[in-house]
Amino acid sequence: MKVSAICLGQAEKLPGKSYKTGINKHSVSGAVLVDENGLVGDKICNRKYHGGPDQAVYVEGSLTLDWWAEALGHPVVPGLFGENLVIEGLDNRDVCAGDRFYLSGGVVLEATSARIPCNTFSARMGDPKFAKRYMAAGRPGIYCRVLVPGTISPEEPVRFEAFAGEKVPIPEMMRTFGKRLTPEDRVRYLAAPIHTKLCADLEKTGS
Repeated sequence: MKVSAICLGQAEKLPGKSYKTGINKHSVSGAVLVDENGLVGDKICNRKYHGGPDQAVYVEGSLTLDWWAEALGHPVVPGLFGENLVIEGLDNRDVCAGDRFYLSGGVVLEATSARIPCNTFSARMGDPKFAKRYMAAGRPGIYCRVLVPGTISPEEPVRFEAFAGEKVPIPEMMRTFGKRLTPEDRVRYLAAPIHTKLCADLEKTGS
């Protein structure tokens, strides 16, 4: 695996929208600094739902984007889905919470949760029904926390390491979003290093 694209976005308005968003991301050719809050220089506008240490870096796998290119009938350029990193050779469906990405430059990322599509994403794609289509596809992007900050560069090799505990697949996290889990699934989720907000919500439901 390797980093095939690094993407940054600035605050912009989408057609027909009054608010600004950082979803319009474009690939850059040079190295980018990464801290605990993500890629330095990447704009996050709605911090209620986006950004923060547990959603610091948004990853898409190249195999998943290839699938979307075929489904959509046109190329999916880096940044189209609002991702920060495209990792070559990765299929989003193979990632679980707690899986880690070790970049050769020293940065370490840990998967925490699934990308949940919203109306802004649909507007970005020019299709009001795209969020539902994305959910139905079952190939969500991956939010990661930064365990070790540093600098990332295009073409940088990536080593994937699976979480050693019970699996909580990223596609399952999207599928169960907003739903009440069984007691067994709740225990499994809480045993994984999932997004802290989801962890807090699950702890409340079990109290």
